[in-house]
Amino acid sequence: MEAAGEAARAIQTVGWVLFTGAGVLFAFVMALLLLAWRRPARTVRARWWIVGGGLVLPGVVLAALYAWTLPMTPAWKPVPPPNAVVVGVTGFMWWWDVRYRDPATGAEVRTANEIRVPVGKPVYLALDSADAIHSFWVPQLAGKIDMLPGRLQHLLLVAERPGTYRGQCAEFCGQQHARMALHVVAEPPEVFDAWLRAQAAPAAATASPRQAAGRTAFFANRCDACHTVRGTGAAGRLGPDLTHVGSRLYLAAGTLPNTPEGRRAWIAQVQHHKSGARMPSYERLGDEQLDAIADWLGALR
Repeated sequence: MEAAGEAARAIQTVGWVLFTGAGVLFAFVMALLLLAWRRPARTVRARWWIVGGGLVLPGVVLAALYAWTLPMTPAWKPVPPPNAVVVGVTGFMWWWDVRYRDPATGAEVRTANEIRVPVGKPVYLALDSADAIHSFWVPQLAGKIDMLPGRLQHLLLVAERPGTYRGQCAEFCGQQHARMALHVVAEPPEVFDAWLRAQAAPAAATASPRQAAGRTAFFANRCDACHTVRGTGAAGRLGPDLTHVGSRLYLAAGTLPNTPEGRRAWIAQVQHHKSGARMPSYERLGDEQLDAIADWLGALR
């Protein structure tokens, strides 16, 4: 209900018009019902009511709504605007793979479940799915659009003010559909540029013995078979890229806050928090290993 982009504002306006119009029509029908109840013997010309109320009125209202909303429909743009930030988003069961291009080298920069955008600049989202049909929807910024396997969709949006805007998969995609959230973080352009430069860099070196122990435990338990941590040799592609996981707001597509407690809870009890996820639970690890891995991942900022 608090639009932060032009597309969302247009949808909000249409929504209020529909709510108001539906309320007026409902009140009108209830008034007719009350009139018929109080004066049941009154003769009514049924044909006029059927033609007027059942054909003419809906036809006029729907035609007017169509003509009014047609200019609001965004045009298909096969290529992004010249100054747009291009972001690739792929839906998985049940998380989001997010990709940028490093402006300095052109190399791919991957993150997950969180999209950073510069305020006031157009952002061109290239959307697809790796498995089921998903639907990308950030209500405060734009309308929703389906993500289909084998087909590339697009969505153009502009965040008008800084903030964090929650998104959600809006197409049922399986057991954990309800826990497939994402967050769009809109920042001033200079802050966004600094963030992208940091994301393009490899993982930071370990700064403490416990972080070094966490990194060792990460590889000892074969977490690198599914996850990438650039600069460490971990190059798995089945799960989210963890190179800078410590800088994200949430874990597991909005399931848990990205805190030491949240990271430990996720590692130890994945299937408790998100039953059916492809990652197994690691409750078999001792407290020392769990804390060390959580500490090392938190340092990857």
